[in-house]
Amino acid sequence: MTYSEPFAYCAAAGTIDAPDARCIGPRLPDSIIQGMIVKGIIAADAPPEFQRNATWWCMQSHVWVCHFGANLPCLEKANSSKVPTSEMEDYCRANPNAENIPAAVTGRTTVYEWKCNSAKPEVARQIFQADPQGYLANFWYELVSKLKTISPGLLQ
Repeated sequence: MTYSEPFAYCAAAGTIDAPDARCIGPRLPDSIIQGMIVKGIIAADAPPEFQRNATWWCMQSHVWVCHFGANLPCLEKANSSKVPTSEMEDYCRANPNAENIPAAVTGRTTVYEWKCNSAKPEVARQIFQADPQGYLANFWYELVSKLKTISPGLLQ
């Protein structure tokens, strides 16, 4: 069975990191764009190319969306390692008491805010959470269908 509507697709698919061959239609259906507008993720008057700069997937039979916006790592799994990278160590040697190591150094997928303490990188605090699929939950939003129920007639 195939689905042209993402909400019906996710109801059937359950949890999947990306739509598969059962999901037919555009990569980013209008219902997803409208859902992002309703949720306040994007503006209704934003340019279409900006509105479509998003991705979606299914978690627990619901539609979830992430808008790439300002370099958000929508497609990458969260990094919960507390082991500093060599880049962080280099940064701290050059900035021994920096209160914050920039994301360009730590990577955009870390769940932690890092700092330098006497030239050594350390976790300052946790700022993001991982969702059950391992993505950064803070950047993903659940969308709700305007349809209360999905009738079999809407399935293809």
